[in-house]
Amino acid sequence: QVQLVESGGGLVQPGGSLRLSCAASGRLFSINAMGWYRQAPGKQRELVATMASGGRTNYADSVKGRFTISRDTAKNTVYLQMSSLKPEDTAVYYCHYCSGFRCSMGTYWGQGTQVTVSS
Repeated sequence: QVQLVESGGGLVQPGGSLRLSCAASGRLFSINAMGWYRQAPGKQRELVATMASGGRTNYADSVKGRFTISRDTAKNTVYLQMSSLKPEDTAVYYCHYCSGFRCSMGTYWGQGTQVTVSS
């Protein structure tokens, strides 16, 4: 099992910035991917950004150039730096851990952290 603990959500004005953090613990595999998904009210959960253990990243088109994902492998922690936030970024953000090659050893989710962009 893998446990994910998220932090860093909150209320921010349009154009502002926030940084999300997610620390993984438990049965971790060297081959993995960590990242962030989000779900707005009435919408499906969607990918925001992911980063594989080898360093490859993947971003949703809607956040490219505004969000940056990074990892501290020593701390098993992934970060999402969000800048130039827009009201449409408002959602619950979920940390995701993909264990093993192509998630063959399982997928895990954090409890979610609310991000609200509003003036």
